Amino acid sequence: MAYVIASACIDVKDGACVKCCPVDCIYVGGRTLYIQPDECIDCGICVSACPVQAIYEDRKLPADLKHFEAINREFFAPEVSGLGAPGGAADVGPSTCDHPQVAAWPVRRASDN
Repeated sequence: MAYVIASACIDVKDGACVKCCPVDCIYVGGRTLYIQPDECIDCGICVSACPVQAIYEDRKLPADLKHFEAINREFFAPEVSGLGAPGGAADVGPSTCDHPQVAAWPVRRASDN
């Protein structure tokens, strides 16, 4: 895995990273965005586009956010979203599901952002 989307994206989903990703590896979930680790080419463009600083290089994830590496990977498992590695988010479109840990995350109100 190259880059990971962490908690700052939950209930925000700005989408600037989706628009700039050259390989279309950032997928829209119900409450957050997810990077498909097998499709990411480690370019880092998404990091500079993210207005809430939710994207980290896997090696630079803060310890308290380390579990988001597994969350991003596991989202694509058949038992979670069923997406696997579809080869591009644009062809799949937005999903209404989330990883169970994201679905259980406390809801962020607009005033919390």
